[in-house]
Amino acid sequence: MTETYHTIIEAAASSIPTITLEEMDGVKLLNRIDSKYLTNAAKLLEVLADAKAVGYRALEAEGVKVSPYNSIYFDTPGLKMFLDHHNRRLVRQKVRTREYVNSGTAFLEIKRKNNHGRTKKKRIGIDEQEMMEFAGNPEACAYLARHSWFTADGISPVLSTAFRRITLVNPVMTERLTIDTALVFTNFRTGKKASLEDAVIIELKQDGHAASQMKGILLRHRIKPVRVSKYCIAVTLTDPSVKSGRFKVKVRTIEKTINKRINVI
Repeated sequence: MTETYHTIIEAAASSIPTITLEEMDGVKLLNRIDSKYLTNAAKLLEVLADAKAVGYRALEAEGVKVSPYNSIYFDTPGLKMFLDHHNRRLVRQKVRTREYVNSGTAFLEIKRKNNHGRTKKKRIGIDEQEMMEFAGNPEACAYLARHSWFTADGISPVLSTAFRRITLVNPVMTERLTIDTALVFTNFRTGKKASLEDAVIIELKQDGHAASQMKGILLRHRIKPVRVSKYCIAVTLTDPSVKSGRFKVKVRTIEKTINKRINVI
C-alpha cells in the first residue's frame, strides 16, 4: 500500500466519531456471526464515508484510530495447522502471539474452530519479548496445553503478519467491523516476504438476531463475502514447497482485487 493511501485512509478514519475501548467492551455479540470480505484501498474509502454517514464510530486507542498490529503464527514442523485448514478439517486450531504495537501489550492467542463453523478465541497476556519464544513462560505453556492440542515444545514460529487495523461499531452496537490494511508477511522458515499491497481484509462480527447496515453498505459497493485466512494466504505466498492448491485460488482473487501480481521476495 502506498504512503498516499496510508495518509488518506488515516484521515478518513480520524474523521469518524470516536468510541472508546470501554464502550466497545459493551458490545456483547452473544449469537455472533462472522463474515469476511475482500476489497481494495480505493473502495475502502467509499465504505468509510458511508459508515460515517450512518453513524458508525471508530475505536480510538492510544490516541489513534488506525493501529499497527504484529502477529507471529506458530505451527508444527509439518505445518499441521495450515494443512488442517487446507484439507477442510472442520475442527481445527491456530496458535499465534499478537502485539498491539501502540500500547506495547502482547498475548498468546488460541483460535479454535468447531464443526458448526464457529470460531472461539482464548488468550493470555505475555511479555513483548516472548512474541517469538514463550516456552520459558510456565503460565503461557500451561494455558496452551489446557486450551489446545499443542504444546510449546511441539510448535515453533512460522511467519509474521504486520498490518494496520481500523475497528468500527454500528450506532446500536450490534455489530463490530475490523478493517485490516497494509498487510505484510515474513516467513521465518523460507526467508521469503510478501505484501498484499492495496488489498483490504474486512471482518464483520454481528449479532445474528439484528439487521446489518454494514452488509448493505458492502453490497452497494459490490464487496462480496470471501473465506480468507491471513495465515494460510501468507504460507501459500511464501512457501512454494507446501501443498496449497486450494489457497492459490484465493491469491488470484486478491490479485484481481488489487489489479496486480503480488510480489514475493
